[in-house]
Amino acid sequence: MESLFKKFVYTGVGLISLTKDKVQKTIDQLVDENKISTSEGKKLVEDFFNNTESKRDELEGQLKTAVEKVVKNFSLATSKDLTALEKRIEELEAALSETEKKDHTEQA
Repeated sequence: MESLFKKFVYTGVGLISLTKDKVQKTIDQLVDENKISTSEGKKLVEDFFNNTESKRDELEGQLKTAVEKVVKNFSLATSKDLTALEKRIEELEAALSETEKKDHTEQA
């Protein structure tokens, strides 16, 4: 489930990357045609990049919240839950092994 959301985020980032390239080319073309100054072009590109990064961070936050909500609603185990279960299983196996050793020693 989480990998699906990661793919979605990466796809969005890829689309944003393509858009950035297109914006950069368009701004460069406007500067070359003297429709805007170089400093105006730099400012436009910087503003676009800053806005894009902000939106990407916002999107990642929203997706993380959505994933957490889905996991909670479906009562899916988290990696923390699985780690705790693995530790508990190891403890139980060790205790069982000790019990079996004692039983074997007592029988002999």
